Amino acid sequence: MIDLRRLEIFAKVAELGSFSRAAESLFLTQPTVSEHVRALEDELGVQLLDRLGRGATPTRAGQLLLGYARRILALNREARQAIDQFQGRMSGELVVGGSTIPGEYVLPALVGQFKGKYPDISICLLIGSSRQVNEWVEEGRVEVGVVGAQAAHRVLESRQLMLDELVVVVPADHSWVGRESVTVADIREEPLIVRERGSGSREALERALGGVGLDLSAFRVVGEMGSTQAIKQAVRAGVGVSLVSKRAVEDECRANLVSCLKVKDLLLKRAFYLVTHRDRSRSPLALAFLQFVESQFPERAS
Repeated sequence: MIDLRRLEIFAKVAELGSFSRAAESLFLTQPTVSEHVRALEDELGVQLLDRLGRGATPTRAGQLLLGYARRILALNREARQAIDQFQGRMSGELVVGGSTIPGEYVLPALVGQFKGKYPDISICLLIGSSRQVNEWVEEGRVEVGVVGAQAAHRVLESRQLMLDELVVVVPADHSWVGRESVTVADIREEPLIVRERGSGSREALERALGGVGLDLSAFRVVGEMGSTQAIKQAVRAGVGVSLVSKRAVEDECRANLVSCLKVKDLLLKRAFYLVTHRDRSRSPLALAFLQFVESQFPERAS
């Protein structure tokens, strides 16, 4: 019988790609982590990780085991939570994934409110692109995801949660300051900063442009950035203009650090989606969190 603790440590090393980072995450020493992984490899008679300098990458056998490990560990957490729920308690750990905008500007407050209801729980919030979060849900790394691009995977279920809008953001000293809106033609004359591929914001922008027969090749794209925070800093520094979530720049606009404008001739509304796996069982904690999040947006579209 495989030791659950060894399985947990192996999975953490495989996911983080590092013995030292896994040790830090698990509050163990690096030699202890190495010893557990080596013992698991000895027990199974196969090498699970390739040690590459300071990193660690699963071998083919390790990749095979990792899929089972995630399912076994998830079932273990689910069983513990079910017993706690039976006894009138809600405890355990829930791993939630969020793409950049919901992960940084929506989920933290919701997580705080939910934890206020259930103080004995622990919630880990992982932030990545919409594509990454959908992959994490598919792999079982997170139970619940909130993303800005609807999942295309057949095994994933997406439910619309709330609406969002993209706005044009320009530096505080830009010539457009004071205007309420601009046109697509105006934006084509400016250096443009965009999010990276796989971002929900990027997909929403490309979809809106496609609706008017354009794509990003028609614009002066001067940079692609991996976070909205980086884009905001670049805009403030005068690198270019950008189109980002209105939720992400509300504070900066109120403080006049940047200026926000609408686009007259472009439909820039998009949705955030709750993503879960169709076939994986959900822990009591995940079910409670889903119910709580959906209750906060009663007017969401079905």
